[in-house]
Amino acid sequence: MKKRLFSSPAFVWLIAQFIRVYSWTFRLTLENEREWHDYLEQGGRVILCSWHQQFFSFIRPFRRYRTYHPALMISRSADGTIIAGIANQMGWQTVRGSSSRGGLKAMQGMIRHLTEHRLGGHVVDGPRGPIGVVKKGIVHMARESGAMLVPIYAEASNAWTFRSWDRFFIPKPFSRVCIRFGDMIQVAPENDAPDWLEQQRALLETAMRPGLI
Repeated sequence: MKKRLFSSPAFVWLIAQFIRVYSWTFRLTLENEREWHDYLEQGGRVILCSWHQQFFSFIRPFRRYRTYHPALMISRSADGTIIAGIANQMGWQTVRGSSSRGGLKAMQGMIRHLTEHRLGGHVVDGPRGPIGVVKKGIVHMARESGAMLVPIYAEASNAWTFRSWDRFFIPKPFSRVCIRFGDMIQVAPENDAPDWLEQQRALLETAMRPGLI
């Protein structure tokens, strides 16, 4: 009964409206957005790559990209159903699946979406971690879609940090929140090296690790 209530459209709508209003209190700045945005406008494909701990800060600001019909891969868990509903409220389309359940089908859906609409987002260590470890699926998506990878990071002057596997944090009201986009990363062409996939995964992980809080 509780699961049905918490995943109901009315409850999800209320949560989305709360997040939207709550996030308006942030003193928000965005850094280094122009490079990847210009690339997207010129016909390129982009996957915005985030750590699980930081995605709350992106929910309302990323509504600005809804005209591109962006997509996000979200797990099939009960929590994922709520998150997917909130993402839909913010203008993001969702593909359900994760590394532990329905991952291959979801990845194929993301590749199709990126090929057509050119913008997507991905939580590189979620939904279960471990923290700071990039999963290999993002490399497959970038290779098959031809998308550039753009790391994104969030920092807050004042925040609550949870005792969860990812040290998830939520900025406090009226705190300064900075969303910073890293430089675009292109997955190297696949070759015969047996560790090609691991090399590309590790390169992204090395680039993104300093952005963990």
